[in-house]
Amino acid sequence: MATMQPPADPEADPRVKAVFDDIRATRKTDFINNLWRVLAFDAALLESTWAEVKRVMAAPGTLDPLTKEMVYLAVSVANSCSYCVHSHTAAAKAKGMTPAQHAELMAVIALAAKTNHLVTALQVPVDPAFDVRA
Repeated sequence: MATMQPPADPEADPRVKAVFDDIRATRKTDFINNLWRVLAFDAALLESTWAEVKRVMAAPGTLDPLTKEMVYLAVSVANSCSYCVHSHTAAAKAKGMTPAQHAELMAVIALAAKTNHLVTALQVPVDPAFDVRA
């Protein structure tokens, strides 16, 4: 259940329409997902969030688009964000994630969660070799 209703006609605001048009052009689709529709309640927040997503996720970088989506998916799992898990699983699949890659990613996420919890519970000190100040 949403905590904020999206505006009834978000594109009546020219700033929102400009962002939605850019999302459509960047993603080469007419689909505007619910995150953007809800963020349209605040045009400035919508603009800044889309600009950052576009800069990090859509612009060419040293990480390929599939890797970016898989990292985003892993962080979404760690943060318990169901919406983002669904969204970035779909995006990763659209960018070529195979069922085998998805299964391996889930195994890595599960292992990281387990060992993170063990290290936290046991308060294992960081090895000097891992400390960049050492």
